[in-house]
Amino acid sequence: MDKEKDGIPISSLREITLLLRLRHPNIVELKEVVVGNHLESIFLVMGYCEQDLASLLENMPTPFSEAQVKCITLQVLRGLQYLHRNFIIHRDLKVSNLLMTDKGCVKTADFGLARAYGVPVKPMTPKVVTLWYRAPELLLGTPTQTTSIDMWAVGCILAELLAHKPLLPGSSEIHQIDLIVQLLGTPSENIWPGFSKLPLAGQYSLRKQPYNNLKHKFPWLSEAGLRLLNFLFMATAGDCLESSYFKEKPLPCEPELMPTFPHHRNKRATSAAEGPSKRIRP
Repeated sequence: MDKEKDGIPISSLREITLLLRLRHPNIVELKEVVVGNHLESIFLVMGYCEQDLASLLENMPTPFSEAQVKCITLQVLRGLQYLHRNFIIHRDLKVSNLLMTDKGCVKTADFGLARAYGVPVKPMTPKVVTLWYRAPELLLGTPTQTTSIDMWAVGCILAELLAHKPLLPGSSEIHQIDLIVQLLGTPSENIWPGFSKLPLAGQYSLRKQPYNNLKHKFPWLSEAGLRLLNFLFMATAGDCLESSYFKEKPLPCEPELMPTFPHHRNKRATSAAEGPSKRIRP
């Protein structure tokens, strides 16, 4: 707050207001807002989580097992179902915004871009969601946003956890669109009603690619898993929670059985003491 001349930024007020409303096991908890000795000293007292998934994925010697991936995904979907039922879109879901406690509880964090929405849906700022997790309608300039942009991001997160690497690591918006087309096929009015009316749809020359290549990307994944991945890109959190993928073997492990990574935490604490990391995630 030292550099703020006009009080608390509106983005911070939005985030604080939303977090004070939210109470769910899979959403990071804002316990208290505390003012220090001076008015510009404001502290948010949050529930403590030992690690975030992005740094875990970078440092784990072996990837999460499929049972562990299911455990994580179920928790993300439960938190998201709660948000959407309360008419809130997160708008920045990615692995670095998913925290995990030593009890295996996954919590969605960072509500700086989150917004409450209503009916009818009003226009919102289009430049949201980190590029690798950004839904195609955002890339094509949609003026309105729905819960589908969060669901797209969850699809990218599930695929990243399964593959142990980002699904669509685009270097620019044009590259991101091309990667989506390569993976899922060229959009059209038949498979995406309203596609041609999106503001930027006519500005891109999309490659002709009629096939969905998810099965080639994940040849070892079950039919139920592939259906869920496809479904995530267009469904609701509640629908996805009912997926048969979570009911087939390997079954989701219990959160208490998730690994705790004490070595990773100790290593990260040492790195923090030595200086900031040079790696930059998009």
